Amino acid sequence: MQIATERLCREYAWRDAHELLTDTRAQLRSIAGLLDGGRDRELLVQAGWLTLLAGCVEYDTGRYPRAERSRRAAARLGQETGHGEITAWSFEMSAWFALTRGDVAAVGPLAQAGMETAPHSSVAVQLAAQAAKAAARMGDANEVDRLLEHGHRLLGEHDRPSRPENHFVVDPRKWDFFAMDCYRLLGDDRRATEHAHEVLRISRRPDGTDSSPMRATEARLTMAVVSVRRGDLDAAATWTNAALGARRKSVEQLVMITDELRREVRRLYPGDPASRLVTEPIDRAVAAG
Repeated sequence: MQIATERLCREYAWRDAHELLTDTRAQLRSIAGLLDGGRDRELLVQAGWLTLLAGCVEYDTGRYPRAERSRRAAARLGQETGHGEITAWSFEMSAWFALTRGDVAAVGPLAQAGMETAPHSSVAVQLAAQAAKAAARMGDANEVDRLLEHGHRLLGEHDRPSRPENHFVVDPRKWDFFAMDCYRLLGDDRRATEHAHEVLRISRRPDGTDSSPMRATEARLTMAVVSVRRGDLDAAATWTNAALGARRKSVEQLVMITDELRREVRRLYPGDPASRLVTEPIDRAVAAG
């Protein structure tokens, strides 16, 4: 059962969301059958991880009320089994939901609650990153620096994971992704570009496809934002189209970043017909869901 759970968690980054959700729910039903009213802790722990995974995929695909129900169920399983890491990931999901909804003021307290629940787990790194992203959206550069430094220090306390593909494992390869978002929002285009290129390099497989398409999508949109700021709408359009072509995506995350890109276009090119090279592909993608 643990092997099957691990496999599904490792497939989060790239597998078709609907197929992954179907298999995750099937695995949860199998666990429910094995429990049959019992309280086997190890099975409940596996159910906790799978319920977290289901909630993440549900949110990616726009099933927001269902995702919140899954998050709450996972939190209960974490508390029931005394598994602080599962409980902390339920806080991380709340922070992520709040961030993508634009409720940035709620992110910091949620992240802090999660870090207090599992301060020595790698999830604390991701919680620090979510808080840094929220601080960046509030324009607080000093707090961003503090949180990124804190998260990087926490990251250094952990050995490199043997299975870094697991969605619920934070490894050094994710740090460029976290930092990229913060620096883009703060207008530090040089560092945002450096981290975006590193995200794309790490994600690129030998055959040219992306091992982490959602991270690669955000890296390409980061490059689109930077291109807009540098006055290169053609490059921005190329990056935007490449980003929107990914099959595996998180709807709310995508909307959040493309809204940012649109705002930059409107701020820098008000009324310029050429700006449609960037905004029209976004409009089509949003309309298509």
